[in-house]
Amino acid sequence: MTALPSSGTTHAWVVEHPAPIAAGPLRRVEREVPAPGPDELLLTVLACGVCRTDLHLAEGDLPPRRPRCTPGHEIVGEVLAAGASAGGFAPGDRVGAAWLAGTCGRCRWCRAGRENLCPSSRYTGWDVHGGFAGRTVVDARYVYGLPEGLPDENAAPLLCAGIIGYRALERAELPQGGRLGVYGFGASAHLTAQLAVARGAEVHVVTRSPKARRLALELGAASAGPDAPPCALDSAILFAPAGTLVPKALEALDRGGTLAIAGIHLTDVPPLHYERHLFQERTVRSVAANTRDDGRAFLAEAARVRPTVRAVRYPMRQADRALADLAAGNVTGVAVLVPP
Repeated sequence: MTALPSSGTTHAWVVEHPAPIAAGPLRRVEREVPAPGPDELLLTVLACGVCRTDLHLAEGDLPPRRPRCTPGHEIVGEVLAAGASAGGFAPGDRVGAAWLAGTCGRCRWCRAGRENLCPSSRYTGWDVHGGFAGRTVVDARYVYGLPEGLPDENAAPLLCAGIIGYRALERAELPQGGRLGVYGFGASAHLTAQLAVARGAEVHVVTRSPKARRLALELGAASAGPDAPPCALDSAILFAPAGTLVPKALEALDRGGTLAIAGIHLTDVPPLHYERHLFQERTVRSVAANTRDDGRAFLAEAARVRPTVRAVRYPMRQADRALADLAAGNVTGVAVLVPP
């Protein structure tokens, strides 16, 4: 299929000037619909999840890479047109576009199957326009097929919250039947906890939110409390972007335990005490984006497990409100933008 010329305009949200969300850093604009390049797809956005990374970009915790960029990297879209080299897609196909938008394919990281560490990697909603829009263009080489029968608003959060949570769970090296601590219980955590439970883990959730604690227990957690897990942990994942939780999470690990930090942004970590936090071969690891293999593996597992997605719907025109609610801790589960 050949690329179509750009036609008409589309509404889109842009980060005008990064600032605290209450100061209104987002602006709704109209811009020309781009034509897809040779390897690209032009999509109508059917749903777009709202990720805490979008909030970090809007508020400037992550420095902007593209002026007036459109956030949103959990995109479920319908193909409108495909570039000449974007084979295998036809108008009407439903696809998912995620955080990883492109890599060089040549560096030693890409050649070793670790494309998430590519120094030239590009990201949806940071380097290229994302899904807080009516239409958007994505690289066909970085999109995913989606599980059948899954509504758009439930599929969207799988594309970052799910994929990143999957990678964090892998990085945490949870042993079979082990005890997993989950710190923070937002979009990614509520999916990852279900994956761990389906694998036979005993999951203990730490979150200040009473609503989130109730949700955690509904989804199969063995415990959910505001302060500390009731037992020593084999592994833990820190989803909350609070560096002050790192010593607490490490202290809760049993001997040989691993802590994976899932966020792209984290506040400063207080000093660690070697004997209390790190001795006895405790390990702390970061999580950097994901590979396409991670995405495919997670979506295949999600198709089997069918995790419950607690989606809170917002009209696309209320993207600023969705981010404000996320910042205020008023979203239990995951916010999803949908067209009118």
